[in-house]
Amino acid sequence: MSQTVDRALSILPLLAEGPADLGKVAERLEVHKSTALRLLRTLHEHGLVYRQSDQRYRLGARLFALAQEAVENLDVREIAHPHLLALNEKCGHTVHLAVYEEQEVLYIDKVESRYPVRMYSRIGKPVAITVAAVAKLLISDFPEAERRAIAEKLDYPTYTSRSTPNAAAFLKELAAVREQGWATDLGGHEESINCIGAPIRGADGRVVAAMSVSAPNVVVTADELLTLLPLVRRTADAISREYSGKSPLKEA
Repeated sequence: MSQTVDRALSILPLLAEGPADLGKVAERLEVHKSTALRLLRTLHEHGLVYRQSDQRYRLGARLFALAQEAVENLDVREIAHPHLLALNEKCGHTVHLAVYEEQEVLYIDKVESRYPVRMYSRIGKPVAITVAAVAKLLISDFPEAERRAIAEKLDYPTYTSRSTPNAAAFLKELAAVREQGWATDLGGHEESINCIGAPIRGADGRVVAAMSVSAPNVVVTADELLTLLPLVRRTADAISREYSGKSPLKEA
């Protein structure tokens, strides 16, 4: 039975490459045409493949509907939360999760620092979009025209001497973040607070959320916080793999 299921499922990535006839399916599966036809008929009955008028098979509409439904029901916060807790346990600092919604970047999860100095941030509260690491990560993933349109509409408050001063500087920062795959806010919102972040990606590679670690200077310096970047990126990658349904990496 498991071999039958394995063969049936092997048909789907084949048809993702484009329509294929019975002979090609049988050849790829290394089975007789009668076996391939039986598998195709079963998949067809469930709407997962469709037989065209030229007798070739392609992926069925039901498969796309199931995929869309699965994506819509994914809760990135639920998936990410155990990873955020584990990261907090390792480093002790405040961990945030954020998403972009209706032209704002919002915190949707937070794990408090174990240290006495706490962050003022709250779940559901918008971030300082022109300086926050999570905002840079989310907006940097947009197409260039959309990034530019967002940048030109924003105000650029001078929170500190390190705040992003204007749209040109913001776009330059977004380009750097897009290239390097991580972001920082080193005293841009509050002089005494530093932050490093990494993106969480879906199955299509697009950024669906961003996570960060923040800490005040009285606990760790900016340079000390930056040493945690590999750990932060590994955590974000682990969340991305789980969110997108990919197999976890094996430990070396």
